[in-house]
Amino acid sequence: MSNKRRRMTGVVRQAKLEKTIRVQVDQSYRHPLYQKVVRKSRQYLVHDEVGCRPGDQVIIVESRPISKLKRWSVESISRRATEEEVAAKTEELVEDVFPEAQE
Repeated sequence: MSNKRRRMTGVVRQAKLEKTIRVQVDQSYRHPLYQKVVRKSRQYLVHDEVGCRPGDQVIIVESRPISKLKRWSVESISRRATEEEVAAKTEELVEDVFPEAQE
């Protein structure tokens, strides 16, 4: 019996809720008319029993509906985010939101 559930790889963007994370999945494809590579991203609410942190790269797998918006579960963590990466990303976001804080 084969497992026909879809799998995707994405990056954890938010891990504030209990057993729920928000994962951003990036896709790229070539536009049929203009032949330009177009990048598209989508965010999914994912059930998390593993304990992921923001910045982790995870493999998600399609599952039964867990709630109104959760239809995916974490299969495994591909790569853990280091503390330096998380701190740098946080600083970058703060600078984008509060540009007057730089002065």
